[in-house]
Amino acid sequence: MAPLKIAVLVPDGAADLPLEELGGMTPLESARVPNMDAVAARGCVGLAYTVPAGMPPGSDVANLSLLGYDPATHYGGRGPIEAANLGIEIPPGWTAFRCNLVSTDGKRMLDYSAGHISAEEAGRLIDELDRVLGGEDVRFFQGKSYRNIMLVRGDFSAVECTPPHDITGEPLEGHMPGGKGSERILELMSRSREVLAGLPGGVTVSDMIWPWGQGTRMTLEPFAELYGMTGGVISAVDLVCGLGRLAGLRPLDVPGMTGFLDTDYGAKGEAACSLLAEEDFVYVHVEAPDEASHMGDIEEKVRALERFDSEVVGPVVACLEGSGADFRVLVCPDHPTFIATRTHDSSPVPYAAFGSGIAPSGPNYFNEKAAAAGGPHFDPGYGLMASLTGRWVE
Repeated sequence: MAPLKIAVLVPDGAADLPLEELGGMTPLESARVPNMDAVAARGCVGLAYTVPAGMPPGSDVANLSLLGYDPATHYGGRGPIEAANLGIEIPPGWTAFRCNLVSTDGKRMLDYSAGHISAEEAGRLIDELDRVLGGEDVRFFQGKSYRNIMLVRGDFSAVECTPPHDITGEPLEGHMPGGKGSERILELMSRSREVLAGLPGGVTVSDMIWPWGQGTRMTLEPFAELYGMTGGVISAVDLVCGLGRLAGLRPLDVPGMTGFLDTDYGAKGEAACSLLAEEDFVYVHVEAPDEASHMGDIEEKVRALERFDSEVVGPVVACLEGSGADFRVLVCPDHPTFIATRTHDSSPVPYAAFGSGIAPSGPNYFNEKAAAAGGPHFDPGYGLMASLTGRWVE
């Protein structure tokens, strides 16, 4: 087979359920997405099971699967993945937690993102937490916005943590960390309230930390050795960039990326085209559809899908078609995020793939129903990458 250029385009959390507000359609069915529909019409549409049975349907597990790694044998926690992208060394005997800055009223989870706290404000809070609570057995590190890292000395693998985006509007009671070792984490959460309440300037947008997604240092086999391709990842979130870094793929710093609804879609599309002019592979991840789902905002989710289609999918496909090289394009969410529940789900996601060696098989649209009627289906989902980079399995 001739050398390929491959683009994997990931609208995070795009898959959903039919909604009454959309006349019984899903956001993907309702959105105007002619470029994704064209990918489907010119290639294959099917389902990919990106979340193995018994594993949490997080973006960490699902993106690891989409990158072609078996989460059951490679997953080591969200905290270590994000720490890897931030260049944070996890010492032996320490545990890395993803550490959200959240907003509560003391009884309920009001906002898992503290109003999508600004980088400047998050840095101020994390610095103060590290100054007061940090020391020989605890350290705090700033990430992006509400997404930060806490290192704690000891083994906390048995602590049962709930992702805060799963409990928006729900009581904190019943969702606080539990299990062996949880006493120390609960203590830090309680003390974080005191620290943030005592900051100069009065009430902050975040009133406490919420640790979750813990693990120890994680390694991956190089992507180039597994799939014979070099390239990079384009994402605003440390999670996806961290997975890329662990796999030996280069994270690109693209101005205008925010990880929220206001991200610069066009800049991501342009950066993908520039990378493909030099390398074989690009993985483009856009967080906005997932964020809109967590907010329960149907209009914003549809808008995010339409912008992803016009400003990322369209330009990347045009770029590859004009390159004169053999190529393949894959469009695939990492996991579903349901507007109705405002959280992730482990059900399969639709994919559409077209390019060299992929015969058109219909259906001609990219959405959940079309994918269920199409094929081939990939179960487990991590096998999709092997087919995409090698001989396409009909």
